[in-house]
Amino acid sequence: MLQTPSGGARSGTAATDSGLMSIGTVLNALRDEFPDITISKIRFLESEGLVEPRRTPSGYRKFSARDVERLGHVLRMQRDHYLPLKVIREHLDAMERGEAVPLPVVGRQRTGEDTPEPPERPTAARVGRAELIAAAGIGEDDLETWQSYGLVAPLEDGAYDAEAVTVASLVAELGRFGIEPRHLRVMKAAADREAGLVDQVVAPLKRHRNPQTRAHAEARTKELAALTVRLHAALVQTALGVRLP
Repeated sequence: MLQTPSGGARSGTAATDSGLMSIGTVLNALRDEFPDITISKIRFLESEGLVEPRRTPSGYRKFSARDVERLGHVLRMQRDHYLPLKVIREHLDAMERGEAVPLPVVGRQRTGEDTPEPPERPTAARVGRAELIAAAGIGEDDLETWQSYGLVAPLEDGAYDAEAVTVASLVAELGRFGIEPRHLRVMKAAADREAGLVDQVVAPLKRHRNPQTRAHAEARTKELAALTVRLHAALVQTALGVRLP
């Protein structure tokens, strides 16, 4: 059995030993330790060869307990050791072949006692254009259209933030209900305004000379972002008179 990269015990990401699980069940199994995990992220990791779930005759993914454990290791190595997916895949494959391989070191490592530093954002995962299209299950024309509306935008080097996979997948899902990119401009504008409000609150902390204060700005940004997302969802549900599970 694989050992965790940090040498510690697993924390709630292994599923039960019996039976196969749907992708939704896997999402719930991982969410306690990785609150930001999404179905799109699991699909993307599959497309990168990090996990290979079985498929039913109708095409549905079915994950084993080993698949869930492996996903936990992948996410942990991304979060705690800032390792690229290619390096993670090679490392786990070597371990499964029974090879004694040390954990690769790429840049600064994080331990439980570290004070986070905001600097160059080493944890920001990036995907290429082809990877984004494959992970979201869309076409080149779709991506071009969504970019023209500002729903998805490449970074300066032409790559995309990993969250673009989530955005693209959701835009595609909404499209199946007849909601077109032009209809989503109001949502993008609202998101930009909300982000601007959060940035305005944390801007003084971000400019501070003290690294610990800047680290606090990063944590405060995440906290405020989570609150604004929850508020936005609650307002939409209230306006529609529905309650989501």
